Amino acid sequence: MARDLTKTKLTLDPHQVVLRPLVTEKGMHKANRYNQYSFEVNRMAGKDEIRRAVEELFEVKVVRVNTQNRKGKPRRTRFHWGTTKSWKKAIVTLHPEHRIDFF
Repeated sequence: MARDLTKTKLTLDPHQVVLRPLVTEKGMHKANRYNQYSFEVNRMAGKDEIRRAVEELFEVKVVRVNTQNRKGKPRRTRFHWGTTKSWKKAIVTLHPEHRIDFF
């Protein structure tokens, strides 16, 4: 069984928790329709840390946080096989009166 990375005594700053927003066609559809925004986050961050980081960085009110651990994909470069890194995705639902403008 894998070790749970979120159970550490290490504290992360908000800019270390949220690595980048995921601006995709599907993500923009969710933002417009359901007020949900996707971020790539640190694998060691828990839902409470993600909530605090998004509220502090973007000055919004977060209603709910859903997370996904995304597995790396197999890739080939010339004669060598490898995998891309595994990463964590957070889908953050905001209060209806708040918005985040990426552009």
